[in-house]
Amino acid sequence: MDIKTILAAAIENKASDVHINVGMPPVLRKDTELIDMDCPPVTNQDARAMVLAMVGPEKMKKFEENRDLDFSTQVASGHRFRVNAHVQRDTFALSFRVIPNQVAKIDDLHLPPIVKELTDLPRGLVLVTGHTGSGKSTTLASMIGLINSRYGKRIITLEDPVEYLIENERCMIEQREIGSDCPNFASGLRHALRQDPDIIMVGEMRDLETTSFTITAAETGHLVLSTLHTINAPQSIERIIDIYPSGQQNQIRTMLANTLQAVISQTLFKRIDQPGMVPCIEILLCTSATRNCIRENRIYEIPNIIETSRRMGMQTMDASIAEMYFKGFIDRDEAIVRSSNPGKMEKTLAAAGKMNDASRAVVGAAK
Repeated sequence: MDIKTILAAAIENKASDVHINVGMPPVLRKDTELIDMDCPPVTNQDARAMVLAMVGPEKMKKFEENRDLDFSTQVASGHRFRVNAHVQRDTFALSFRVIPNQVAKIDDLHLPPIVKELTDLPRGLVLVTGHTGSGKSTTLASMIGLINSRYGKRIITLEDPVEYLIENERCMIEQREIGSDCPNFASGLRHALRQDPDIIMVGEMRDLETTSFTITAAETGHLVLSTLHTINAPQSIERIIDIYPSGQQNQIRTMLANTLQAVISQTLFKRIDQPGMVPCIEILLCTSATRNCIRENRIYEIPNIIETSRRMGMQTMDASIAEMYFKGFIDRDEAIVRSSNPGKMEKTLAAAGKMNDASRAVVGAAK
């Protein structure tokens, strides 16, 4: 079974992911739905041959020792894939994520306008958070693409693996891949500080050492962009603090209060008006009130700050979900089920519907 044929079919079908498991045909994910390909079931020999064809003998040996391997691959059409090879039930398995050929324009992603303004920041830490597959990498790449088109900056990215290939426009960009260009995020960050960057992008704040170097880079006058696998702004802040030993948590609260500029938390919804996905976004900006909450360990007050600071560009996830529903982008039932407060969301949508009906009635009477 030829992996190139499978990946070509994924591109042709506009899939976002491909999954290979022994004993079943390859599976595509398209607009959240899983679709079996019209192929014979994959054998363990097939799966092993696929990995070997993509990574070569040296990395194959590493994979068989560690039982997990992250890498990227490219097909003849030029399309690239982020790949995770792993073992389940003592058989080989693979998961592919399709990486678009071009960095999306930030205006095409339905992101709040404040996201563009964050690319003008001279320094500090900006986090893009969300679950796996929520579009974090796309958002980060679009932000770097906007900076690349506007400013003459030196940008260093640390990624595992490198996803979007970003060509130099006005910026000088270095993209370093963990495992091949540098051993790990912490090492890459340590040396990046000696490489005269203006902006550093860290693919993920995975552990204490990486988190510590990331915050230090933001403290020393760089703009640092990074991601976390958290679902909202308060959880993101708590996750960073909890990584540290209890004796250091007061210190890190102060450091984070001084360096954090914004948290963008996002999730993707299936569109109902056309094929594709659309993000719903929570935005936290670090105002003096936000910084005081972080410094004084009053993280529980942050949702209220977001709720009452809409004029500044902040927004809750539920407000974003409601907005995307009113624009006709997402399904009503999904908007309700995936909100943080389904009962409140149902009332919000119902009240807005009644207002629209009343407005149409007034217009009709006037005619």
